[in-house]
Amino acid sequence: MARIGILPLGRATFDTDYAAQMLDSMIGLLEDSTHDIIGPRNLLFDAEAARGAVRDLHDAGLDRILILQVTFTDAAMTVEIAKAFPDPPLALWAIPEPRDGGRLRLNAFCGLNLASHALGLNGRAFGWLYAAPEPSAREDLADLLAGGRRAGRLQPEPVASDSSPIVEALRGRRVGRIGTHPDGFDTCAYDADALHSLTGVEVESLPLETLFETARSVDADRANTLRVEADRTLTGLGSVDQDELDRSLRLKLALDDIRAEGRYDAFAIRCWPETFTEYGGAVCGPVAMLGEARVPCACEADVYGSVTQMLLQEAADAPVFLVDLVDMDVKDDTGIVWHCGQAPASMAAEQPSATIHTNRKMPLLYEFALKAGRVTLLRLSQAHGQTRMVIGGGEMLDRPHAFTGTSGVVRFDRPARDVLSDVIDSGLEHHMALAYGDHRAALRRAAGAMGVPVLEI
Repeated sequence: MARIGILPLGRATFDTDYAAQMLDSMIGLLEDSTHDIIGPRNLLFDAEAARGAVRDLHDAGLDRILILQVTFTDAAMTVEIAKAFPDPPLALWAIPEPRDGGRLRLNAFCGLNLASHALGLNGRAFGWLYAAPEPSAREDLADLLAGGRRAGRLQPEPVASDSSPIVEALRGRRVGRIGTHPDGFDTCAYDADALHSLTGVEVESLPLETLFETARSVDADRANTLRVEADRTLTGLGSVDQDELDRSLRLKLALDDIRAEGRYDAFAIRCWPETFTEYGGAVCGPVAMLGEARVPCACEADVYGSVTQMLLQEAADAPVFLVDLVDMDVKDDTGIVWHCGQAPASMAAEQPSATIHTNRKMPLLYEFALKAGRVTLLRLSQAHGQTRMVIGGGEMLDRPHAFTGTSGVVRFDRPARDVLSDVIDSGLEHHMALAYGDHRAALRRAAGAMGVPVLEI
């Protein structure tokens, strides 16, 4: 019997009642095991609470630390926990949620994804499990608690040196980075000089307040004209708060103005929380509009995400969508790609509708299921401190809307079980670019031109 210290992590912006129910089920399965389970039975919503729990566990003589990834969290506390317990083996357990067309109530897989990347960068080994807290998970959970289910470290394959018009097209392109990436989002870190040497792309940083000030000064007639245009694309525009809608639309026009002045080809924007808490409107809908116009925008100031979008946009000659992978179902052999509500409208399976951010409750976001068809996924990755190109392919299925915002159900070219393992084992970043069509051959040539290896998932 091992002494296992548990640390249940959560965020108060998600469905806390449902999260508490899931945590109770997780603890029930843990207490049915043969191990001594030590630690809090309540969700730790902030750093102060988590640090208090870490202090309580520090002298408990633990054989293993188990982080319960009950909802999405950034990776900051996971890394802090790993450093606080350098000797006991570390494991993570994240749980899925029903694909019922409603909000992402937990978004725990994205938290696991961020954690795997951050732990990989820090050289910390860990075991992991993505499974519902149900009796069917007992065997896998027992394996995890016994020290199994260890994350590997996938090695990309070198590709032959080649020339590529995709890479040549990027040289001299400019990314406007607006604000800094949120704490705990190691997936969005970058080095401007290294990126320029690799791709020829220049990055210029602007304060977030520049975006807000520009938006506030937008002429009212321009904002009204954009609202009329948006009304042709979206249903339900009149059902959202109109003052917040006006502020959101002004962000799109502000980005247009900033782009013209700075000659930017793409943006990487700190989209939360300040757009909601300080400015009062979502940038998600404006990002969808810019994406449709082939001006890629990456959330969370993810510069490599914006460059990844530019690469894929050149290969596809079509709009791209920066997605989170938010669920993998090995029984159904599918995954869910999603983001708050910013996919280009041309990717819609049905008439797009206007909606609000599920956590922050402000417009403007797009809502629709992604249309069926062949898709390519791409990430210019820095996982484990090594630059690589990660490429995937699959079929977007004709399925009902899985979650609010913009999302789609993908059947990958490889079994979902294998793709799931590869995502975690590779330490892949949580953002990938998606475009319709099969562009893998062109992207492999681009990797050869850049001199980076390829990992196909």
